[in-house]
This record gives sequence, C-alpha cells and structure tokens, in this order.
Amino acid sequence: MTSPSSLYDALGGEVFERLVAGFYRRVRTDDILGPMYPQDDWVGAEDRLRMFLVQYWGGPADYQAQRGHPRLRMRHMPFPIDAAAAQRWLDLMEASLDELGEQELPPAYRHALWDHMTRVAHMLINRPD
Repeated sequence: MTSPSSLYDALGGEVFERLVAGFYRRVRTDDILGPMYPQDDWVGAEDRLRMFLVQYWGGPADYQAQRGHPRLRMRHMPFPIDAAAAQRWLDLMEASLDELGEQELPPAYRHALWDHMTRVAHMLINRPD
C-alpha cells in the first residue's frame, strides 16, 4: 500500500464536507461571526470554504477554477476581523474538528489542519481590538 500524496488523499472529501458543514452550522447563530455573512448566501459561503480547504490540502482545484487566486487578506478586508473574531472563528472550527473524532481525523492530520487554521485566522486580523 502506498502512502497518500496529500492530506486530502488521506482523509477524503467527506471529512472536509463534514468539517465545513459543522462550522457553518455554528456560525449561523454566532453573535460575532454570523452577522458578517450575507444571510442569503450560506450555501455559497460553505461551498467556498470547503473548496478552498480541499484545494489547499491537495484535492481538486475547484476553488481556483471558480474564484481565481484565494487572496485571503483581500477577500476578508471588508469584514471587521479583530482578535475576538479570529478567536471565535477558531473556537467554532475547533468544535467542528472535535465532532469528527480521531477515527475520522487522526491526531497528526488534525494538528496539521489546526496549525494552518491558527496561522490564517491570525493573519486575517484587520482591525485593532
């Protein structure tokens, strides 16, 4: 048996679908993050995050094909992201990761995902506290 060539190959698309679905289920009712999202585009927001994560971790490049370069800082600049918002994003994402469990998301892969998410969340802060 050969080793998977990417984290996406190791985990499969279903893990990313479940992770992002769990995250957005929480965001919809969140007092900090919820208002940042267009209320008529929850499906689009979920699709974009899932496609981004899938592509970043070695899956199909659907994000690039549909939206071009991610340009995360530019795309998030209109939204007031302070340290509290970044932390809330991480809190909700961590709860979504916890739902997956070690069987579906082994610790080494979880660590890789979490490390990336932590760096990106802090990189996107664009407002002082």
